[in-house]
Parts: sequence; C-alpha cells; structure tokens
Amino acid sequence: MSRVCQITGKRAMVGNNVSHSKRRTKRKFDVNLFKKRFYLPDEDRWVKLTVSAAGIRTINKNGIKVAIKNAQEKGFIEKI
Repeated sequence: MSRVCQITGKRAMVGNNVSHSKRRTKRKFDVNLFKKRFYLPDEDRWVKLTVSAAGIRTINKNGIKVAIKNAQEKGFIEKI
C-alpha cells in the first residue's frame, strides 16, 4: 500500500537537501502517517484507516462520518 493519507490525500513531496556550500541533492519529504482504528456508531463497527496527523485533526473537527464521505467524493477512499 502506498504512503498516502486516506482522508486528506497527502503524499510524499520531493525537494532538495541544501548544504552549506549550496550544493543541492534530491530528497523526499515523507508524510506523517498512522494506522488507526475509528468507530462508526451508525454501523456499530470499527474501520481501519491510514491517516496523516492533519487527517486526524480533520476527523476530530468534522467527525468521522463526514470525513469519510468527503474522502470518498474526492476519490481518496473507494469503499469502507
């Protein structure tokens, strides 16, 4: 499974390491991902999601049901 947040769609970015002499070499900025279980009270079941720290904050703010619905509309999650 690729390292992509299932709520926000965040994925790794590419950038440069810059040394003191200003030489640039390629590097990768990984996403801060967690495998976490969330409870869906409507369906009385647990769901496993791979979410970033920003995705957890989004779930806390909007609620799990709304966050999953928005992620499905944007195509980050196929079916839960």
